[in-house]
Amino acid sequence: MSAPCDSYDSTRHPDLLAWLTERQTGFGRWAHEAGGVALFDYSNASLDALEDLVREAYTETEEITQQRRSLFVQGAVWYLGEVLCRRKGWVWKFEPDFDTGEVPPFYGETEAPGLLDAPCVGAPGAGPGEHWYPLNALRRLFTEDDEVGNPVDERLVGMVEGWYDDEGDEDDEDDEDQEGEEEYEG
Repeated sequence: MSAPCDSYDSTRHPDLLAWLTERQTGFGRWAHEAGGVALFDYSNASLDALEDLVREAYTETEEITQQRRSLFVQGAVWYLGEVLCRRKGWVWKFEPDFDTGEVPPFYGETEAPGLLDAPCVGAPGAGPGEHWYPLNALRRLFTEDDEVGNPVDERLVGMVEGWYDDEGDEDDEDDEDQEGEEEYEG
């Protein structure tokens, strides 16, 4: 790992830029091999299809961790992150380690702690820790219990829509307020 200089721009890391070019250039081939180019149109149905493909290819988190540098996983990571970039106006980044401030090797030879050796997406100008790692989302598909032992059923659509849909949250709150006012008046 190396410490970034003060002018480090996480959106301009040379390895990230090369990776993005490779993924964009190879997307058609990856999509064709994964299930068909028309299938991957950045819709919720395409997220369901991607999830099905991941679940068919892997059975546990560690398999994805071990295969994180394979073409299939790389394509899946790019596609999932690209969905958020297109829907939310987010950008691709390669962030320094949150605890140490050092930049790990990009998809290093050995497993980085927390798998932070992979690219992430986030809002332009987002602060430390305000990023979403598509690789970890793929890994979470195989999580059976949450931190306190409750069963979970992770879904890509839920991860993308449910947790990161700020616009929907405001509308839901307004609807609840109006319902409460109507009940009070009635």
